[in-house]
Amino acid sequence: MPLIAVIPFVALLAAIAILPLTASHFWDQHRNKGLVAAALSLPVLWMLRAQPHALLHTAFDYLSFVGLLGSLFVVTGGIHLSGDLKATPKTNLFLLGLGGVLASVIGTTGASMLLLRTVLRTNSERKNTSHLPFFFILIVSNAGGLLTPLGDPPLFLGFLRGVPFFWTLRLWPIWLGALGYLLTLFYWVDRRAYAKEDAGSLALDTARVEPLAMSGKRNLLALLAIIGAVFLPAPYRELVMVAAAGWSLLAGPKAPRRLNAFTFGPIIEVAVLFAGIFITMLPALALLETHGGALGLRAPWQYFLASGSLSSVLDNAPTYLTFLSAAQGLHLAPEIVGIPTSFLVAISAGSVLMGANTYIGNGPNFMVKAVADEAGYKTYSFGRYAVLAIATLCPLYLLLTLWLMR
Repeated sequence: MPLIAVIPFVALLAAIAILPLTASHFWDQHRNKGLVAAALSLPVLWMLRAQPHALLHTAFDYLSFVGLLGSLFVVTGGIHLSGDLKATPKTNLFLLGLGGVLASVIGTTGASMLLLRTVLRTNSERKNTSHLPFFFILIVSNAGGLLTPLGDPPLFLGFLRGVPFFWTLRLWPIWLGALGYLLTLFYWVDRRAYAKEDAGSLALDTARVEPLAMSGKRNLLALLAIIGAVFLPAPYRELVMVAAAGWSLLAGPKAPRRLNAFTFGPIIEVAVLFAGIFITMLPALALLETHGGALGLRAPWQYFLASGSLSSVLDNAPTYLTFLSAAQGLHLAPEIVGIPTSFLVAISAGSVLMGANTYIGNGPNFMVKAVADEAGYKTYSFGRYAVLAIATLCPLYLLLTLWLMR
């Protein structure tokens, strides 16, 4: 592969990062996203016309990836949590902590969509709430998904590339440390914000308290089927996931989806863009696997910072695969998928945790902002969010870097 072959991949990632900010009207149309992805994929398809096995392998990875995300998205969209709890810091701490745990079970997207509206509804009577969507993204939409391949797209791609399913459980010290740090900081910030609330807002919040109730419980069976299907061999894994999602749509109650304002828009966007990503990244992965040593990255902490930095401004799923291939190109001890264990720990932690640094680092981030904006919350601008997220997470990054330098 010539170096020029990576241009479509770089161009597509740049389009994903820039066009939502500079040409939002154009980019809002899924058709236009598809046209951009298709146009950039065609040169790669032409270059790989003599290697159909590579394209078939990528097509299978793509279908497995979209099958998991799509089925989780569809099924959790049919589960609705109603109610309005008293919006105390302890209540919010419980909800975000629950989301951080669920993120590794039903995915960051599933946990975000399941709990976000409950958090927003609970705090709707309060006025000092701009920090809530911010910490929700850090905890539920990113850090919480570090523990299993179900949690975050990068880890599921690693699972498809040969990482054992239960290997990610060894990341529990990082997962627990990240959640512990973020939840403690959130509780401190939320207590200060709660102390500034006026008496009228707090009285209205108390008057509107309503116990939580779940509708669409039938979809929990479909959710369990999807989780169990991960352990099946292909193609039975994907068939069970699709069947569970189809059963949820056809046989599940309709009311929870109406209450959740469920649409297929977000998952269509993911499917369209990742079709282009999976094709265009093939030359980049091949080059990195062959010439990974030329990057000058030789230590786990360097891979942590490099994979994390790119995950901040690009989607973290292809970033994970990019640096996994680069590490394989070093031809070091093949402890796990051809690389030392410490390198895979670094790449996994960097890709998942630093996906929280910007709104475009991980798929659920922008979804959470959009839902919070629609609910009347004053969310941070793109630049302010990035500055605050990096500043908030820097102590965690510093500790992990020092730990990986041991």
